[in-house]
Amino acid sequence: MLAAVIILNVAVLFFVLWLARSVLKADTGTPNMQVISDAIKEGAEAFLKRQYTTIAWLSILVGVIILLGYGFFKNWDLAMKTTIAFFLGAACSALAGYIGMYISIRANIRTASAVRNSLNRGLTIALRGGGVSGLTVVSMSLLGVGGLFYLYGGLVEPQKVPFLLVGYAFGASFVALFAQLGGGIYTKAADVGADLVGKVEVGIPEDDPRNPAVIADLVGDNVGDCAGRGADLFESTAAENIGAMILGVALYPAFGINGILFPLVVRALGLIASIVGIMVVHTKENKDPMAALNRGYLVTCVLAIIGCYIAAKGMLNNIWFFWAGLTGVVTSFLFVLITQYYTEYRYRPVKE
Repeated sequence: MLAAVIILNVAVLFFVLWLARSVLKADTGTPNMQVISDAIKEGAEAFLKRQYTTIAWLSILVGVIILLGYGFFKNWDLAMKTTIAFFLGAACSALAGYIGMYISIRANIRTASAVRNSLNRGLTIALRGGGVSGLTVVSMSLLGVGGLFYLYGGLVEPQKVPFLLVGYAFGASFVALFAQLGGGIYTKAADVGADLVGKVEVGIPEDDPRNPAVIADLVGDNVGDCAGRGADLFESTAAENIGAMILGVALYPAFGINGILFPLVVRALGLIASIVGIMVVHTKENKDPMAALNRGYLVTCVLAIIGCYIAAKGMLNNIWFFWAGLTGVVTSFLFVLITQYYTEYRYRPVKE
């Protein structure tokens, strides 16, 4: 079952490459659009290079502390495994953030160019750009956790190995913490600066590219909301996977290794559901694009529910785990609908 999860995630990464290529093949717009896009891209890459250099040195320092702390107070075998997991988690988290930023700064201009001629084309490019980041985050998390589980002898001692993976989640969280804080502070500082200098002092209209702080604000949106968010989602996913596997250890007497691998299998099946959901999103030129997104999300939810049922019945032969999964999926969909009700222009809260 573990091999199937790893193979499936490798296949998902190949699909992500195809998805990214389909986005990058799109038209990049007029020369004026490209000038602004290139400025944003240059700023985002420079910021991320500076940020990740600092994070790398801090990660090395923390990794050494973990190694020495576990080595002297526990044992060196545990110290080495925890430290390796920490560095791998940190590296994967940073990579997830970089991929999110890389595709974002390139999908932006292509989406803007596409919507000049076709709403559906613009929606497709934007969604696929987001899909590259989202699918990569989940797939890399599963590959990292699954790979470490196998390398640390999870098939031999499955009830012990999940506790050795905590370092992976800690490494991912460590990078995500600085990525979110650094990007968020930069974004807000640039936003306030653009408003103060542009609108108040000089009288330049809001979001006018002649104001350098506007470009800096857009750079911050990419490094904070894309790179930072990618790292944040990666650490959340890794922590959830490892936490669920540790809970599965308590169920080992009843379900064996299947109870530990169950969360990885469910998440892998969720990736398939997400791919289908992304590919079914299309809209007509005169229709609300949100309806198409809701349709794709609904398809994803239905397929995820089916996958959860298959995993619960096939691996655990226990329907109660399916009911728990169903509750989570339905709740998440309800949150989407509730959020739309309070934020969309068509409904009373916004109209008032």
